[in-house]
Amino acid sequence: MRQHIGYVSVLVRDYDEAIAYFIERLGFGLVEDTNLGNGKRWVLIAPPGSVETRILLAKAATPNQTQHIGNQTGGRVFLFLHTDDFWRDYEAYRSKGVLFREEPRVEPYGTVAVFVDLYGNRWDLLQLTR
Repeated sequence: MRQHIGYVSVLVRDYDEAIAYFIERLGFGLVEDTNLGNGKRWVLIAPPGSVETRILLAKAATPNQTQHIGNQTGGRVFLFLHTDDFWRDYEAYRSKGVLFREEPRVEPYGTVAVFVDLYGNRWDLLQLTR
């Protein structure tokens, strides 16, 4: 049996605002943007080189969903963005205004630093030690 995670849903305030952030600041690509009617869209983005897993940008549609934007995991790191060159991406993100919550550190598993996206979701930028 072969399985993989296809999509991870991230709650957003506005589709276009989120698309702009992920493309302009993080260098992600827009995989799909399909209008589903009634203000709903199917928006998939992915970091460069990602083959299977995509992020589904899901516009909050209820007050309960809205209150969870930026805090889908109760303040823990939500997503782990693997890179083949930590320092290249760290410096590029900083130059584009991405907010890092800590200084980079070397751990037994790799080089890592936590950043937040435009909504406050916590991400690890991570280059694994091979």
